[in-house]
Amino acid sequence: MHARIRSAVITGISAVLLGTAATAATAATAVAAQSARASGPVPWSAAYATASASGERWTEGTGPTPTLVIKGKLSNSAEGCYSLWTKFNADLVPGVPRKQAELCGPGSVPVEVRRSYSFTTTGSLTVCKGTQNTSQCGPWQSVTSWPVTKPTG
Repeated sequence: MHARIRSAVITGISAVLLGTAATAATAATAVAAQSARASGPVPWSAAYATASASGERWTEGTGPTPTLVIKGKLSNSAEGCYSLWTKFNADLVPGVPRKQAELCGPGSVPVEVRRSYSFTTTGSLTVCKGTQNTSQCGPWQSVTSWPVTKPTG
């Protein structure tokens, strides 16, 4: 009898603690999202050898999955081909690098990336030599650190 009562008490306490943790996580997410909505565009940049990329990033939309927008340009000041790559992790699942822009020779090309975004998304970008892979690149630069939201109005 005492074992059953003890088990019921432990089960009840566990349910309360789990409910409290879930409520705290939801509140933390809401605070982070509200903080992000109140901020302006955030600059980003990356470079490798004679190429560089830069621009601004923000989120658009509301709800649990707004859109992350990354806009800017990839530039090169000399001969050779370069590319801009992004890599996103969602819910701790690593993503694969994806080429977003490429440029051969001097000049510049526009960059625009749009991706579904939640508080469990992390992402970065880099500039690489060549257009086929990410074997020769500059350091990966975060594009999901807060704040990332463009203000409305």
